[in-house]
Amino acid sequence: MGENASFWESLIYAHPTCTTWKQEAEGSIYHLASILFVVGFMGGSGFFGLLYVFSLLGLGFLCSSVWAWLDVCAADIFSWNFILFAICFVQFIYVTYQVRSVSFDREFQELYSALFQPLGISLTVYRKIVLCCDAEVVTLEKEHCYAMQGKTPIDKLSLLVSGRIRVTVDGEFLHYIFPLQFLDSPEWDSLRPTEEGIFQVTLTAETDCRYVAWRRKKLYLLFAKHRFISRLFSILIGSDIAEKLYALNDRVHVGKGFRYDIRLPNFYHVSLPETPPVQPSHHLQRGSPRRKPMGVTNCSSFSTQ
Repeated sequence: MGENASFWESLIYAHPTCTTWKQEAEGSIYHLASILFVVGFMGGSGFFGLLYVFSLLGLGFLCSSVWAWLDVCAADIFSWNFILFAICFVQFIYVTYQVRSVSFDREFQELYSALFQPLGISLTVYRKIVLCCDAEVVTLEKEHCYAMQGKTPIDKLSLLVSGRIRVTVDGEFLHYIFPLQFLDSPEWDSLRPTEEGIFQVTLTAETDCRYVAWRRKKLYLLFAKHRFISRLFSILIGSDIAEKLYALNDRVHVGKGFRYDIRLPNFYHVSLPETPPVQPSHHLQRGSPRRKPMGVTNCSSFSTQ
């Protein structure tokens, strides 16, 4: 115990206390270094936040090295600050290389800026999403079909980048799909990972379209490896389905002729003059999308299961 006490006493009292303080301030280089340290520690996260932090801290340590060399003339202070400057410089080069390696084509860059960046998705996470679709944007010419009712299997999830898609059932118009909307989110959400199904709607390009497609099995493997990406797509798909339901709100009629044109997942075309009016809000609950409306005869039902 005495040895420990003597160690701490020697550590504390080895140097004389300051009896007088310097009247003159340090040079401008020292104060510039301090300002750079303060501003540098205000950096954010992500690649660009790291670039901000390492660049300003590196400049601060460089100024401290110059101050130690010219004003203090202390080799140890100069050495430590110069070593820290070198570490920040190496880290800056490394992060810059990572930023340059995470580069995308123009359409993927625009997609990131419009959809994923506002959600706070980093470029590294976005790169995993892009690699899952093989970094490919597919072209769909005007009046060509993306999916045909009762024929096309549900084996992928696609996001429209440009153009406009028309959705129809038995030749009857349902709604449009616009850029930054999923083409097949209701079909995707209506199936479990182990289930298979076919489209119950026809999707036709009204203009020349470009879309990104993720294969179903490959995307589920990505979800299994990265739960954050799984939650991200769950939110995006849920929001997309909600927008489609709002777009179909005018297609729901209650009265002698009941028409149920919702894509999630069944299409009901019912004409029941004797059926009492049914409130559509009871059948638009997303928690049970496969539930058939009570008291309604299913005359024409196409299940995606």
